[in-house]
Amino acid sequence: MTLWTRINAAVAALRNGEGLASVFDRLKNPPERTVAFAIAIIALGAKIAKADGQVTRAEVAAFRDLFHIPPEEEANAARVYDLARQDVAGYPDYARRIAALFADRPELREEVLEGLFHIAMADGAYHDGEDAMLAEVARIFGLGERAFTRMRARFVPEAERDPWDVLGVAHDDPPAVVRAAWARLVRESHPDRLIAAGVPPEAVRLAEARLVAVNRAWEEINARRAG
Repeated sequence: MTLWTRINAAVAALRNGEGLASVFDRLKNPPERTVAFAIAIIALGAKIAKADGQVTRAEVAAFRDLFHIPPEEEANAARVYDLARQDVAGYPDYARRIAALFADRPELREEVLEGLFHIAMADGAYHDGEDAMLAEVARIFGLGERAFTRMRARFVPEAERDPWDVLGVAHDDPPAVVRAAWARLVRESHPDRLIAAGVPPEAVRLAEARLVAVNRAWEEINARRAG
């Protein structure tokens, strides 16, 4: 059974009139967490795509950068997306349920937030509504302002950034703290670790891109200190 078939089965199990957000209550353990992760990206992504007042083709196509969707599974993916767009539940409800589902896995909450940044930037612009929504999702996820700032520095071209932001550390943090932050992010970005935690293999591309950015920031910080 493919990921998308399992997603469709989870959505089909909803009771009549039950909102999509409730599906997370049933997907608490592996391998269901893989399904929950994919639904989380799609559902919150559908909300973020509307945060700027319009849904563009680029934002919809951004899902294809996160997940490989075979032609025969497009209908299943579209069904989840449409349900999320039409659901009367607001994004905070989705975010709270996802936070509870991944309460023991902060790295998965970060992966979801990164996926949302990717979708928000798909049309080449970062709007105030998107910024407010993403900041609130980060707060609900319990990730903290530093994690939010670090992601915004990586995804938003016009955002104020420096390599310390990318690693989520302060300029006056001692070298040992900066190195520890770099090492932690490298560990958390390893594809095998994320797949074992429940991230679909198709969605590991974000982690690979993050790993490149993290290593680049680490090299830049070392170069500045050496200079």
